[in-house]
Amino acid sequence: METLNVRRPRTGVALVTLERPERLNALNRPMLRELREVAEELATDASVRAVVLTGAGRGFCSGYDLDGAAEFATLGPTGGLALQDMANRTLHALHTLPQPLIAAVGGPAIGGGVSLALVADIRIAAVDALFQVAFVRIGMSGGDLGASWLLPRIVGRGLAAELMYTARPVGAEEAVRIGLANRAVPTASLLDTALDLAGQIAVHPPLGVQLSKRALQASTDSPSLWSALETEARGQALLMGHPDTAQAIAALRESLAAGRASNGRASQDRASQDRASQDRASQG
Repeated sequence: METLNVRRPRTGVALVTLERPERLNALNRPMLRELREVAEELATDASVRAVVLTGAGRGFCSGYDLDGAAEFATLGPTGGLALQDMANRTLHALHTLPQPLIAAVGGPAIGGGVSLALVADIRIAAVDALFQVAFVRIGMSGGDLGASWLLPRIVGRGLAAELMYTARPVGAEEAVRIGLANRAVPTASLLDTALDLAGQIAVHPPLGVQLSKRALQASTDSPSLWSALETEARGQALLMGHPDTAQAIAALRESLAAGRASNGRASQDRASQDRASQDRASQG
């Protein structure tokens, strides 16, 4: 691929790296197209149970390439809408991945780069991460690439309004405090942290994780608790008879039984030691 690198560094985990480090991984038409293609391919790959998205070099993604943005004035309404539709299909393909998506954000995540982070289920930020909803800086609307839908659901409407209207940057510490990032980690350990987290997800039966993601997405926008309960009930009913569920329950029961047996032996040993101590004390 021209702009991406896709690897499988851990069992069940796909790592997608934006590969335009000389431009801080700025978005352009080829990257948008390749991201959509990769997302659509991963969505049907049963061997992939979690996906990590990150950027090469010093940044996550600096937004749409300003050299490419020079064409905006020549596109007209039809051409502009076609470009937006292309980008929107990419964001939607990432959002609808059945597998959990983790964004490992190091350095700048600006404009469309923020939207790539927001569309993920989980965001891990390096201490040098910088989030900026910067669209208004170039005279564009902050409502772009899903930001106006995603951001208020993550940080709340008031903070979303502040960040969209001012375009002020948010560092890693503040990002964690306001819920924009799950945690902040040293830059050197960013990728390992994200891959370890993906590995913790990948060990579970995949359909259960996928239906958990679907329930979370549906319930976030559910009009009522009952709607959420109905969504959850359908997923659980489907999973009850699944072979992976039966296997996982059997493994857990075996583990718990082994633990109880081990505790029983330990209790017997302690009781024997106590009796021996008492016998020695009485003889003394």
